[in-house]
Amino acid sequence: MSHHHDRPFPRGVLIAAGALLGLSLVAAASARITGIGTTPNPTAAEVERFAFHFDDRADGAVVVRSAVDGSTVRVLEPGTHGFVRSVVRGLARERRARGIGPEPAFHLTHWADGRLSLDDPATGRTVELGAFGPTNAGAFAQLLSDASAPLDPTGPGPRRNAP
Repeated sequence: MSHHHDRPFPRGVLIAAGALLGLSLVAAASARITGIGTTPNPTAAEVERFAFHFDDRADGAVVVRSAVDGSTVRVLEPGTHGFVRSVVRGLARERRARGIGPEPAFHLTHWADGRLSLDDPATGRTVELGAFGPTNAGAFAQLLSDASAPLDPTGPGPRRNAP
């Protein structure tokens, strides 16, 4: 019976593995810093962008307000719009962890290639909403539609202003 554990592991193999690991880390870091060897994300033109505030009400509703004029864009009643609520809560949680208050607006952007993104300029975080499927992205697309059609105080839903 032979005992393989009596032989030391070849030193050259260990040195080569360490060098390969170090080279990989250096290459990744330099690509990240300089941009050389990376593939940039294609940038599409911005079609429209709206700045919103999301305010929690005591009854559990979330009021979506225009950051430009403070007008109410939509009221998300308790138990509804779960995807919108969870995305905004995640961004708000990151703000609280960094000691940032609710004052900076969130930016919802519709891009020429059809993408929707929600940006938090206060933290630099961006959520690509299409990654969660068309139904979830559609919930935010509805906010864009509502933002260009302020709530009609005489009726239950949004209406477009006459041209």
